[in-house]
Amino acid sequence: MDRAPRAIFAASTLLYVVTGMFLTAGRGYLMGDALSRVSATESALFSRDPHLSAIGFVFTPLTALAQLPFVALARWIPAITRWGLSGVVMTALFMAGAVVMVWGIGRDRGVPVWLCALVTAVFALNPMVVFYGGNGMSEALFLFCLCWAVRRLMRWVTTDGVHDLVACGIALGLGYLTRYDALAPAATAGVFVFALSYYRRRTAPHRFSGAAMDLVLIAAPVALAFVVWAATSWLITGQAFQQFTSQYGNSAILAQEGATAPGHPLAAAQYSIGAMLILAPALPMLLPVAGALAIRRRELTPLVPMLLCGSVLGFQMLSYATGSTFAFLRFYVAAIPLTAILALLIPPARGVVPSRRLGAFASQDERGTPEPAIRPRRTAVGPLTAVAAALAGLMLVVSVPVTARGMNSQMMAVQEYALRAVLFPDPQDTSDKYLDAEHIAYTFAAERRLADHLDAMDLPRGSIVMDTVYGFAVQIASKHPDRFVIPSDRDFVRTLNRPLERGVKYILSVPNTGRGTSDAVNRRYPTMYENGAQIATLELEIPNDGAGQPNWRLYRVIGS
Repeated sequence: MDRAPRAIFAASTLLYVVTGMFLTAGRGYLMGDALSRVSATESALFSRDPHLSAIGFVFTPLTALAQLPFVALARWIPAITRWGLSGVVMTALFMAGAVVMVWGIGRDRGVPVWLCALVTAVFALNPMVVFYGGNGMSEALFLFCLCWAVRRLMRWVTTDGVHDLVACGIALGLGYLTRYDALAPAATAGVFVFALSYYRRRTAPHRFSGAAMDLVLIAAPVALAFVVWAATSWLITGQAFQQFTSQYGNSAILAQEGATAPGHPLAAAQYSIGAMLILAPALPMLLPVAGALAIRRRELTPLVPMLLCGSVLGFQMLSYATGSTFAFLRFYVAAIPLTAILALLIPPARGVVPSRRLGAFASQDERGTPEPAIRPRRTAVGPLTAVAAALAGLMLVVSVPVTARGMNSQMMAVQEYALRAVLFPDPQDTSDKYLDAEHIAYTFAAERRLADHLDAMDLPRGSIVMDTVYGFAVQIASKHPDRFVIPSDRDFVRTLNRPLERGVKYILSVPNTGRGTSDAVNRRYPTMYENGAQIATLELEIPNDGAGQPNWRLYRVIGS
């Protein structure tokens, strides 16, 4: 059985890498957020002014940093950046890690092998998991950190082991460096650990200080990640939280695109609940059953996935209701591991949970002595429980086609429904929905053509000025990223102010509307796109056939 996690990891990684390469390099279907992180990583290594802070501070850094070893090979294998393959490999590895964590949760509890294998397989083959396991987005890394934290905190409830608590804190700290959402489960885990530790010590001396120490162990990694990231951002950019204050952050993007909060909280709740039901149709049935069984068995471990995954979902519901985020199906992906773990909680826990060092309040199953706190009672699997476990597994199996169907919804899955046009192209379909999906599938094709054109011009280093609001797709598609002067370059402002003096020959411009209003070129030269701002002449206009992408204009600097 020790070989099982390795086999699961290898098989899952292979599945996600093959899927990702087929969608990206094979069909040209690329996700904007994934490419922007590839662009940030490439800027840190191969831009005109390479330095680590070029990864940017709008998004947390781990998704970009994890790609550094792969992007380093881009000079020999340009497809790594052109098609975002560094992101494909990164997400495949971490999503496979999340699959292994789900398997590990089942084995830690002593769940029957058949149920553990079934739940793990259904989780690994969930269409959303497969898609986001190979598209370079942040969901894979975030799910890995979340599942890792859930597993170690579930073990701590039983073992009281300091190693489990520290590992959970590290997982949550890395989760924060992946997505800001991780603050919700981190806060929830901290409250849970302090409350349980305080309760366990009701007859012990130093009750408060002991509980506070446990809280420090789990909260310190998250606090360190929070402080170091904010301080680094403030020291380099003058803004501690660019996600919320920068013109490139989510709040600014929502304002630039004219997005508003849902008209009524009920409308926001309807979308959020609908998204969770698409991703985890079995959740409304498994949640009360697992909760009732936990109460009957006097078991606390089921609270861990409910609290940690539930806090992520609650945070997303609140964010969408207040208009601070988008209506994206992927934001509710935590419902998928939550459902899988709940299915593993149907049978009672059996055997001994592995631990490096048992704590003073480990359960009697671990040390054979009476315990002073509520502990799970490990019993044999009865016939009714076996039937319930089988039904839970069946519900998970049935949920897979439901999720696949929901991902085809133009209203609920605005980022995923284009997969139909990518996987099953149908030139005879002229419906508006299919044409929109096809339009999305073409996104970034114009940027690749533009990059090829610029490469063929044989320009010197630092001869093209552009912002990466939209230009990131041009930069990573080019074989010569050092030809671009971009905002992460430390002399970008000086070069933008005096392009001719600094050897700039061309300026790439986008319309000064929507997100284009945050483009640095438009902020410095508001009429650049219309008339060249009296410093450049129009050289070329590139129509765009991608969804949400601008028509490009290439201006030649006068006198160059």
